[in-house]
Amino acid sequence: MLTAQTINLDNKVIPQSIKKEVIEALTFFPELYDTAIDFKFKNNIKKSTMQAQPRFTSFFKAKENREYVILISRKIQIEGEEFTMDDIPSDVKVGWIGHELGHIMDYRNRTNMGMLIFGLKYLFSPLHIKEVERAADAYAIQHGMGDYILMTKNFILENANLSEKYKERIRRLYISPEEVMELINENKVEEEPEIVEQED
Repeated sequence: MLTAQTINLDNKVIPQSIKKEVIEALTFFPELYDTAIDFKFKNNIKKSTMQAQPRFTSFFKAKENREYVILISRKIQIEGEEFTMDDIPSDVKVGWIGHELGHIMDYRNRTNMGMLIFGLKYLFSPLHIKEVERAADAYAIQHGMGDYILMTKNFILENANLSEKYKERIRRLYISPEEVMELINENKVEEEPEIVEQED
């Protein structure tokens, strides 16, 4: 894990209004130190709050030199309810950004052809969407962001202003809060040093 002072900001473009949350999320992903990422506000993203994707102009570079954009919706319109980023608690934003960085971790391992196939499957296969979204959550949790991911899930699922239809989509496609807790506990077990009993 990095500290806020050791993050490479030379290859990151971050809007001032979410700089604190982006830097907090990036501290969990030292592997992304040399990865160029542009965090960019967009007026509306269909069906999403945020969206991570390779920058088109870098798509045919070697995968280790690929650049990425994380689009962030200025207004979040969900079943008639409208939010802005200012309405969302800071820790929830960190969790959302961590999920998107989880996507980039997933993309980094894919070849250009693999990314093309990935994109087509994402458009046409709900099962593939589920696998991809769960993988992004899993990457974030494995990198120590489990508490943030849990806060983000609970913010959505316990928010009385959001419709049951939207919550059902989240339950169907994403890891549940219970599964997040299981993964957090599994990570804690893996991190604990093995105790070797010494014979007298």
